[in-house]
Amino acid sequence: MGTPDFAVPSLQYLLEAGYAIVGVITAPDRIGGRGMNQIITSPVKQFALQKQLPILQPVNLKSASFLDELKKLHADLQIVVAFRMLPEVVWQMPALGTMNLHGSLLPAYRGAAPIQWAIIRGEKKTGITTFKLQHAIDTGDVLLQREIPILDEDDAGSLHDRMMYIGAGIVVASVDMLAGETVVFQKQDESSISHAPKIHHQDGRITWDVSVKEVYNLIRGLSPFPGAWTMLDGKECKILKARIFSHNTSQKAGILFQKDKSLMVQAKDGEIEILELQMAGKRRMNIAAFLNGYTIKTWTLT
Repeated sequence: MGTPDFAVPSLQYLLEAGYAIVGVITAPDRIGGRGMNQIITSPVKQFALQKQLPILQPVNLKSASFLDELKKLHADLQIVVAFRMLPEVVWQMPALGTMNLHGSLLPAYRGAAPIQWAIIRGEKKTGITTFKLQHAIDTGDVLLQREIPILDEDDAGSLHDRMMYIGAGIVVASVDMLAGETVVFQKQDESSISHAPKIHHQDGRITWDVSVKEVYNLIRGLSPFPGAWTMLDGKECKILKARIFSHNTSQKAGILFQKDKSLMVQAKDGEIEILELQMAGKRRMNIAAFLNGYTIKTWTLT
């Protein structure tokens, strides 16, 4: 059960390990693309079609027709990687239950956006967890965990891509354990909980009168999507790549200025160099292309 790119290696590795995939459950197709006239299928469906695997695309996970189709698959185990919240009638169906892959060291960063929030909050490590689903989200007993460092230059995209393949290996190892009945489940430590809620648009707005490290972490935690943003000349401007340039505090927070061919912003305790940005309605561009084609009118970001 999965939908985005993140879930594809887990399915691929299970097939390569020789496991019989009796069905793939993924999101329904949607209309999108330029002109809203293309049928968009999920990355998981595209892979499943290549491998000629049975595919179900339920709109309603509680519908009688879907539940009947799911029962007919006679799955021993359901594996969830980046899918939707499952109703109890679904996750309790197989004899071995339902296993989920989560992008954190649970119980840290329970929720929809663990990769992004770990970077935003300045963590130096995160990880991958497989666990058995139960009623409350991300609370089930743990099968395996693997720690993963967060590099200073990581953004959400690079960390996502690294975790995607590490996670696929952990999925196969977890299924091996379940198949061999060698699992010793671990209860989650409820005293160590942190949360990673869904990212909303306002979460990405940059506040310039905070530390330069906080600004940098927000930018990389939301890159490449949905993007940390600020207002430039009355328009929304996403800053998608940046670096900490200095710890100078010579100007007021939010002041934008040029140094040679570089574009800088003053934060509370240092300067951020903007490397790539995207103005509303425009394409992503590096700072040289931006400065060549855009005249900044107001040199303050808000």
